[in-house]
Amino acid sequence: MASLLKVDALTGVTTAGSISVTGEGNSTTTNLQQGLCKVWASISGGGTPAIEDSLNVSGITDVSTGRRKPAYTNNMGNATYLVIAGVMNDGNTSGARGASGSQIADRNAAYIDYTIYYGSSSGSDGGASDGASIDGIGIAGDLA
Repeated sequence: MASLLKVDALTGVTTAGSISVTGEGNSTTTNLQQGLCKVWASISGGGTPAIEDSLNVSGITDVSTGRRKPAYTNNMGNATYLVIAGVMNDGNTSGARGASGSQIADRNAAYIDYTIYYGSSSGSDGGASDGASIDGIGIAGDLA
């Protein structure tokens, strides 16, 4: 018989904001809060970036060519969080370009400022790109 648990809040016994979950194999535990993505955003728009879907993102600033600055609704606890970025679709379906990537210009508790770059091809050494139809970020770390 299956069980169903419905609650509005979970609180740790030892520390209210910390809940440990037993991992696979029952030999280790993981802190639930540390394992969650605190910020994520799917961004579209090419030259005019727009938030398609997100968690904890209040808006986005178009800084310059390929440079985007999503702001957080709730700040991070510090600027040493992990940034997961670089998912990019620049609309080039021929596969002529090399790998694309991102470069962080500024990382602080209130926002991440990064530039997306397309890879090189025989006719180009790559550069900042406003041609991305899709890119995204994820942030893991402690909220303030």
